[in-house]
Amino acid sequence: MTLLRKPDGAHGKVHAITPESAGWTYVGFDLWKLAPGEVASGGEASREVILVVVEGRVRVDGLGEMGQRMSVWEKSPPACAYMPGPWRVEALSDCVLAVCSAPGDGARPAQALGPEGIVMEDRGEGTNLRHIHNIAMEGRDVADSLLVTEVFTPAGHWSSYPPHRHDEDDYPRITHLEETYYHRLNPAKGFGIQRVFTEDGTLDETMAVADGDVVLVPRGHHPCGAPYGVEMYYLNVMAGPLRKWRFAAHLDYEHLM
Repeated sequence: MTLLRKPDGAHGKVHAITPESAGWTYVGFDLWKLAPGEVASGGEASREVILVVVEGRVRVDGLGEMGQRMSVWEKSPPACAYMPGPWRVEALSDCVLAVCSAPGDGARPAQALGPEGIVMEDRGEGTNLRHIHNIAMEGRDVADSLLVTEVFTPAGHWSSYPPHRHDEDDYPRITHLEETYYHRLNPAKGFGIQRVFTEDGTLDETMAVADGDVVLVPRGHHPCGAPYGVEMYYLNVMAGPLRKWRFAAHLDYEHLM
């Protein structure tokens, strides 16, 4: 499995990650880059979707106009919406649209999830400090399977750290959640680092991520770092058999929790 996924071009659907192409069961992630007047659509009855307007303004069928963050680096809460099945979005400006998907029963109504109701929270301290927008984490009962959040990591800081994993179905000790990271960097020509590894060494990949890359986390620990002078943003999508986020820290780093 290739964990580092590069965008396919610079326009249209530039990422198309399905459970089949990822080699797992739950999470799907698409990313669209659209010009004004262009349309993105998709969805199916058996899969729920959370749309995140990473940048720009859009019109979502059934919900109307959404979006006011023209650059992700404004760091304001994103416009986002829950869709229980098929969806259609028209771009009203140049925009970046993330489509997060996982199994759903179709019973929940379509609804806006933000920017109203989303506030920035701090996590960690020192050079482990980062800033979080909880779009659809466990504390918001807005989805059947999906857990979605975005994170701003200051230059020179670590994130998703100390190393932790959520790859066993043993609630409440730990839950099994597949995860994707959609990375953005400021400046865009910078790079970030992400490592995905298991304690037994059967998986151990360290990747230099570029602006717009996606990293798959099927199992194991998955810390990432932003070099001095480069801010890192990422949008996380998680899903598994239980919509709970419970993780185990790497034993060598537990004292940092």
